[in-house]
Amino acid sequence: MHAPLLTYVTFLPMLGVLGILAVPQRSDAAKDVIRGIALVTSLLVFVASLRIYFGFDSSIPGFQFVENHPWIPSYGISYHMGLDGLSFWLVLLTTFLTPITILSTWSAITHRVKEFQVSMLVLEMAMLGTFVALDLFLFYVFWEIMLIPMYLIIGVWGGERRIYAAIKFFLYTAVGSLLMLVCIIGLVYFHKQETGILTFNLLSLYGTGIPRTYEILFFAAFALAFAIKVPMFPLHTWLPDAHVEAPTAGSVILAGILLKMGTYGFLRFAMPLFPEGSAFFTPTIIILSVIGIIYGALVAMVQPDIKKLVAYSSVSHLGYCMLGLYVLSRQGVEGSILQMINHGISTGALFLLVGVVYERRHTRLIKEYGGIARVMPIYATIFLVVTLSSIGFPTTNGFIGEFLILLGAFKVNKVAAVIAATGVILGAVYMLWMVQRVFYGEITNPKNKFLKDLNVREVVYLLPLVFLIFWIGLFPNFFLKKMHTSVDHFISQVKIGTPYLAVEPDKEPNVLRASANGLFPKE
Repeated sequence: MHAPLLTYVTFLPMLGVLGILAVPQRSDAAKDVIRGIALVTSLLVFVASLRIYFGFDSSIPGFQFVENHPWIPSYGISYHMGLDGLSFWLVLLTTFLTPITILSTWSAITHRVKEFQVSMLVLEMAMLGTFVALDLFLFYVFWEIMLIPMYLIIGVWGGERRIYAAIKFFLYTAVGSLLMLVCIIGLVYFHKQETGILTFNLLSLYGTGIPRTYEILFFAAFALAFAIKVPMFPLHTWLPDAHVEAPTAGSVILAGILLKMGTYGFLRFAMPLFPEGSAFFTPTIIILSVIGIIYGALVAMVQPDIKKLVAYSSVSHLGYCMLGLYVLSRQGVEGSILQMINHGISTGALFLLVGVVYERRHTRLIKEYGGIARVMPIYATIFLVVTLSSIGFPTTNGFIGEFLILLGAFKVNKVAAVIAATGVILGAVYMLWMVQRVFYGEITNPKNKFLKDLNVREVVYLLPLVFLIFWIGLFPNFFLKKMHTSVDHFISQVKIGTPYLAVEPDKEPNVLRASANGLFPKE
């Protein structure tokens, strides 16, 4: 019997929560202890997740590290977890970014430190659970838990309009989630009508026979919930407010991981559960994705606030991810998944860098800066590297993801690919123009003459991101090869309804079972 590795990785942050709650928050020394517990816990989670990397077999298209135990058997609800090549890197991205984000808050968060670090660890637990849950009820529980700590992070530690931004974020996401819940119940009903089995097991629900009209409606509800989270145009309006008002750590987690739950939702749930509904809406989603790419770039170009500029760039970058998914080719889908990881790294790094200069000057307005590369050369160098990654410069990670997406799109829809390619040009324009105004020329504002360059702690949490930018850019196959078989199976599953595969938890990894309608053939 395999050890429940996914359970360990998912719930290990809660041990840190218990440790933090035991520390009285009465002095600065106690606050440092709380920060230390949160950081050590998140590092332990990352180390534990490396066991997933070393134990993952990339030749298997199905789920691995599977855990499946009855939870509420009278309603067909189980504690069912597993991951495959579609979710593999997203889990590792979550465990990688969390300790970096916690380290960045050392001097930025000074009040209610205990509550903040508890929120961060609970959020990590919920995000990991969302990526590995294979029971729709369990997935929905993690999905909803995730809202609470992010709502608090924005609403308690955010900027002047934090309450407005937090409520807007919560309402947008909650509305989509409730519609999805209704359709989950509807899907389970149709499966019971077809098989006589009441279950929320995702693997069993794949391939359920649903009347076409209902399938289109169910897909629309799932797609709405996930499109809000992406966010796709025109459902993106909550994002700039949430990013601008959130503290730096909140922006990093929001851009780096939470937005990927929207694209992951399409990958894991909406597209394979409702292939006909997905096909019906494919032209619409491709059009909205291309609009999002161009719109996000154009709006970013005119932003006076650096953080808001980066926020709108996310609308553009996630448009590429959705375009890659919906061309349904190996290049497009793998490029989309890789671009999700790339966006988490580069945009997460950009928000961290904006937070660094905001701590020193308490302003994010571009006009307040100019020439600061003269006094912050290390900061300027790292910012430029991350900018090149964001605009897809060759040898950086962003180039690989965008290239694969555009290559896959060109084979399916040349017009969409050409229009999307112009977004790369626009991205270079708004990012490099911002860099030129902030870092180069003469220092005209006397407040910038004595800015301190990066300290050791800031260099420590930024260098791993810079390293990954070049590692993915120069050796992309190291990351892509983990996806190949799962992506090929995903494409066949969406196109022709192939049943999904899962590894038996008590068997060797090369023993598979097909799970169509919950019926497993005898070996």
